[in-house]
Amino acid sequence: MSIWRLPATKAEMGWRSDASQYNAIRDGLFTTGVAIGQRSKGWPDYEVKAIAAARIAGKSDAEIRELVKVLHAKRTELALS
Repeated sequence: MSIWRLPATKAEMGWRSDASQYNAIRDGLFTTGVAIGQRSKGWPDYEVKAIAAARIAGKSDAEIRELVKVLHAKRTELALS
């Protein structure tokens, strides 16, 4: 598993600006970042790919919000393992 920084996630999702990603996070359509330093965040690659695949498959915003919840829950499971 890799942790991708903002430029890699934007490239995978096709977003042009940082604001696009942060707006998606605010709207519950993208996972929150994982702290990888004092002032830096990253996103697990499998989460970015899962959300991109859901978009490509034509999932609704409501379905993607549920996916985001599942991905956040998976983080908790990984932390407890």
